[in-house]
Amino acid sequence: MKIYIGADHNGYQYKQDLTYALQSAGHEVIDDGNVSIDPNDDFPQFAGKVVTDLLVDPDPNARGLLICGSGQGMAMAANRFRGIRASVCWNLEEARASRNDDDSNVLCLSSRYLSIDEAQSIVTTFMQTPFAGAPRFIRRLQELDQLT
Repeated sequence: MKIYIGADHNGYQYKQDLTYALQSAGHEVIDDGNVSIDPNDDFPQFAGKVVTDLLVDPDPNARGLLICGSGQGMAMAANRFRGIRASVCWNLEEARASRNDDDSNVLCLSSRYLSIDEAQSIVTTFMQTPFAGAPRFIRRLQELDQLT
């Protein structure tokens, strides 16, 4: 699977660790984050780069992964783009539901409140869970796409 990853300074080390783990698992990882820790960087630029690349990628199975201090800022920025369904996930159940029910295509994580082991487990669950495609889920996604 192709995964676009980005992080601000708070998530930089998680980005590095998760990139290595994902590549080791056979995923193609495109790093849209900073090349070094810069305490003055801002999360919106990395969220924008990841989701812009994700939206133009012809692979419908491509995903995005965004990391900042809380995960919330990245989700807010990513969800401003039509076609992006970014979810902040704190545990495996949320990761599973965000994919199964909502076909989330971007996972947002907190580097402040999750250990790297928790983050890796959440990423694995998110990447492995398929969208169930139930008619009610599809209807709701279509309704989301109609919002302005």
